[in-house]
Amino acid sequence: MAVARYHIFTPMQDISISRISVSDVLALQTISRATFLEAFAADNDEENMKQYLQENLSIEKLTAELTAPCSEFYFANVSGTPVGYLKVNYAACQTEQQGDNSLEIERIYVLREHYGKGVAQALFQKAIDIAAHRNAENIWLGVWEHNHRALAFYRKNGFTEFGRHVFMLGTDAQTDILMRRELR
Repeated sequence: MAVARYHIFTPMQDISISRISVSDVLALQTISRATFLEAFAADNDEENMKQYLQENLSIEKLTAELTAPCSEFYFANVSGTPVGYLKVNYAACQTEQQGDNSLEIERIYVLREHYGKGVAQALFQKAIDIAAHRNAENIWLGVWEHNHRALAFYRKNGFTEFGRHVFMLGTDAQTDILMRRELR
């Protein structure tokens, strides 16, 4: 199967988006753990962070997610190096069922040194392109209520709040704000 690649040129850097396969699982784990720690370690208990990384970002768990028939992962690359990634879910793989005409962005993470350089926007655009290709009526996601940077990003991109759910970080029950953007 050919790997779909396209380039997005931003004033700051040349970003390419590529589909992640099972053979990329180690690179996916490395960037998943690094970006999760950068995003949340300062505001959360160390033991809960360790538990989350071990249970949710293990090679076994990521491999299972990569082979799921209704999930897709993509790297954002700068100079051939992954600097961020995207995970989308549809159909039965959605973390909360929103219907077959919905696409979930489960993860968009970018290394901190690439914040503000168009990487998150490029990954978001890839999610929009996937949703359009799948004829999705909407795209939705959950964002931790204390992740103000992400909340601002999604609001800027047309998302509005439609609910809340619990996200378990280790033993800590946290609140995610559910947000949706209509596409039709």
